[in-house]
Amino acid sequence: MRILSEAHYPELPNYYRGKVRENYDLPDGSRIIISTDRLSAFDRILTCIPCKGQVLTQTARYWFEKTSDICPNHVIAYPDPNVVIGKRLDILPVEIVVRGYLAGTTGTSILTLYKKGERSMYGITLPDGMRDNEKLPEPIITPTSKEFDGGHDEPLTPAEIVDKKLLTAEQWETLSRYALALFARGQQLAAERGLILVDTKYEFGTDENGSIILADEIHTPDSSRYWIADGYLASFEKGERPQSFDKDFVRAWVAERCDPYVDAIPEIPQTLVEETSRVYIRAYEAITGENFIPDDRGETPWARVRANLAPYF
Repeated sequence: MRILSEAHYPELPNYYRGKVRENYDLPDGSRIIISTDRLSAFDRILTCIPCKGQVLTQTARYWFEKTSDICPNHVIAYPDPNVVIGKRLDILPVEIVVRGYLAGTTGTSILTLYKKGERSMYGITLPDGMRDNEKLPEPIITPTSKEFDGGHDEPLTPAEIVDKKLLTAEQWETLSRYALALFARGQQLAAERGLILVDTKYEFGTDENGSIILADEIHTPDSSRYWIADGYLASFEKGERPQSFDKDFVRAWVAERCDPYVDAIPEIPQTLVEETSRVYIRAYEAITGENFIPDDRGETPWARVRANLAPYF
């Protein structure tokens, strides 16, 4: 089992380790972003999933290339299947989620709020009588505050975003136009692959000229919810959750056996890890229409990444 569990290279400057990705800021204003195979949940690392980092990097690459005519993105180069060289940006303090269906499980999801009796949220009003997983009249943006220091994200309206000076009115107009256009392209191409792009998260930043740039990842299995189109209507009519790329086996297995926020994490069976890896690979192939080929060059994934990043040392 070849995994990239960590990606620390002392030859590279300005190292920052995130839960899943490791970053280096280069003197020329670019950033090296390495996606490891670590699986994060419950604010901790649970295990590593083979091929996960390559799947996420390459799925995002597919979508960055398919949407480059809509808005600029941060991508400069891909020196390795797990690595993107991106333009370093000032990340905007608003997280953008675009939703096409009444779905979700988090406290800020529209389904959760709707079930609490709320109809006006995020500056929009939903009609009475909607059902779980029903298609919205049109896609909507549900922005939240982006808490950088571990705080809880809070729902925002466009007016609040401008009034609180999180964004200027012009920035909000540009950002929302980009987000809806990206989502429309995502839904269109997903439909051609027999998939429904249900909702997704976008992250934007500004460059040295103040231009708004798409950053992070786009339309990956980790940042987006996909359903299988065939069977959606039947599931909806039965009140059942539509079929999706259910890759949360590990999260569910751990939650059934301990309090993951407090207790030590029990040893996770290798069969569970392998099945999760297969789901990520199937998701990549379904989304992109391309065969997934693991990059087995190098003695280890760590050594392969290091060799491919040597020009940046």
